[in-house]
Amino acid sequence: MRLPAKICGLSTPEAVEAAVRGGAGFLGFNFFPPSPRCVTPEAAARLAVPARAAGVRICAITVDAGDELVDRIAAILDPDFIQLHGAEPPARGAEVAARTGAGLIRALPVGGPEDLAAAAPWTELADHLLLDARPPRGAALTGGLGVAFDWTLTQGFRPPRPWFLAGGLDPWNIAEALEVSGAPMADVSSGVERGPGLKDPSLISAFLDAVRRARPQA
Repeated sequence: MRLPAKICGLSTPEAVEAAVRGGAGFLGFNFFPPSPRCVTPEAAARLAVPARAAGVRICAITVDAGDELVDRIAAILDPDFIQLHGAEPPARGAEVAARTGAGLIRALPVGGPEDLAAAAPWTELADHLLLDARPPRGAALTGGLGVAFDWTLTQGFRPPRPWFLAGGLDPWNIAEALEVSGAPMADVSSGVERGPGLKDPSLISAFLDAVRRARPQA
């Protein structure tokens, strides 16, 4: 059975191979140009081939993307999920779902308990929520910054569908993060990199091994 873990920001065949071999349940491809992890829909489609064959779900990470990019991603990559990681309102989420036929993952920034209230409009619309650390003021990126939030904030957080914990996770803290937060799923990007956007296959393997030990029932 595939692990409840998503490796995000993949851009090389070696990283995809490590994620698939390690048992990741989800792979994320980034389509936000300022990110060092950004790839084209064509490149993502090529990289996704072995993952699809292994039953891994494919996610497209977007940030306030317009219709043209959304349509290209849908036509070329045909992802299982579109992840909204910007300021998109629920109405835009419904539009994206209708245009693409893909499921939705809604990323929400968390800095304090008040931020969990922002999940309410999305709990029925999105297939999964993803709680990420709120970016520092002035940051150019909305995620993948290696910043964590207080994991105790999500204790007792029980949306209708399983949700991802993200932000500052790595092979050494993921077990504690899952235990403290109560998160049923995990998402990692910079925590398995040897440099900005450079995924390290050995770190991917170590992260997934740690998730497996923390979630033996998976």
